[in-house]
Amino acid sequence: MFKLKKLANGLLIASLLTSSIPSFAKNDLNLPDIGTTAASTLTIDQELIYGDAYMRMLRASQPVINDPVLAEYVQDLGHRLVANANDVKTPFHFFLINNREINAFAFFGGYVALHSGLFLHAQTESELASVVAHEIAHITQRHLARSMEEQARRSPATVAALVGSLLLAIAAPEAGIAAIHATTAGAMQSSINYTRSNEKEADRFGIDTLAKSGFDVSAMPRFFSRLADQYRYASTPPAMLLTHPLPTSRITDSRERAQQYPMKRVNARFAGIDSSAALDWFSRKSKTHNTDIKQALEYGKALVYIDSKQYDKAQPLINKLLKNDPLNTFYIDAATDLDLYTKKNAQALKRLKDGLVQLPNNPVLTINYAHALTESNKPSEAVRVLQRYTHDHPDDPTGWQLLAKAYHDDGSSDGELAARAEVYALKGMWNKALNNYTQASQLVEYGSLDQARYDARIDQLRLSRERFSAL
Repeated sequence: MFKLKKLANGLLIASLLTSSIPSFAKNDLNLPDIGTTAASTLTIDQELIYGDAYMRMLRASQPVINDPVLAEYVQDLGHRLVANANDVKTPFHFFLINNREINAFAFFGGYVALHSGLFLHAQTESELASVVAHEIAHITQRHLARSMEEQARRSPATVAALVGSLLLAIAAPEAGIAAIHATTAGAMQSSINYTRSNEKEADRFGIDTLAKSGFDVSAMPRFFSRLADQYRYASTPPAMLLTHPLPTSRITDSRERAQQYPMKRVNARFAGIDSSAALDWFSRKSKTHNTDIKQALEYGKALVYIDSKQYDKAQPLINKLLKNDPLNTFYIDAATDLDLYTKKNAQALKRLKDGLVQLPNNPVLTINYAHALTESNKPSEAVRVLQRYTHDHPDDPTGWQLLAKAYHDDGSSDGELAARAEVYALKGMWNKALNNYTQASQLVEYGSLDQARYDARIDQLRLSRERFSAL
């Protein structure tokens, strides 16, 4: 459900083949001890405030992907890497943007954005993980704050002016983390050099994180090399190569460093299909890959059939996949879509309830279960499920949108207004959020617990608006 169809048709996730790998201490990196300065420019608390504000701007201005299956996958991948990263000082949040450009960027507060185009070019999960690990290192080493400090030292620009420039850069994130350097043209060359130094450091820390997380560390130089070769003579290279320079020295350095670690073979399945030739592509690939990859390709083919409403062809593929891997949330999600599209609502509900017994509180199964309840004309039950879900996942717009629909179907106008207010708040649309909550407060009984709750939330949102406006 809630698939970003063009991406989901080609997203093929399989199991990661891992084995034991020795740990590496930070001193083994042979890195210069340049530390994580910039405390004089921005504190960690300030970075968290800016990160929250920028994320709300992105939700309002960029096509952020809220698909629950993809969100769970990206979060799981990211946090597996964070658990093995050095110098982690903030929480981390990973999300996808629907953009075919090859790019990724990181910003204050531990936010890491991946363009969907990465899934079209990363041939293994380790290659995708190498990009994520690289961006994690940008955050742990506080490169953005250090860049601002360096820029302020070299030019008359104040930190406040640089933060303002960054605000605009984040609103147009295709510029990536290097966008801050465009604020002062006179210092461009020194800024480029500083950026390349950051990129090299991010590579080195990223490779260490990859190794400790059990990924194939040679994936980073391999991915870099393939991108560099592919776009060497392109008049318009992808944004990632503009904001993440790939000089030969950087590729060589990462390759030499990767050779220090045990090689890991990773079997992952990714393919990007978004054209009428999708089925032909999957069929041709199935003839040249082993059994595990064929299962993943069959998953992609099933999604194409579902999207094109060829449900009778999708059903046997989904049934076979679930038989082999009954707790795969990608498969359960697709099967639920198929159940609902073919009006087998009771089957969808049973499938999801059984899954939640095995995987309690799994966000993918929970959000699908709530959706299936609303589609089965059980809004009161959906409200109960979604109240718990939005409490546990307050930053997920999909949960609030579903809750608004469930409240609407259940005849609760104030509940619907409040849920839609939270969607507005996640996008930084404070006035609309406040207006919704004010209306909700006026609809309920004077002096009631609901009114007190709505009024308290109004006070919180006003404070958030003031803080947001002061940035």
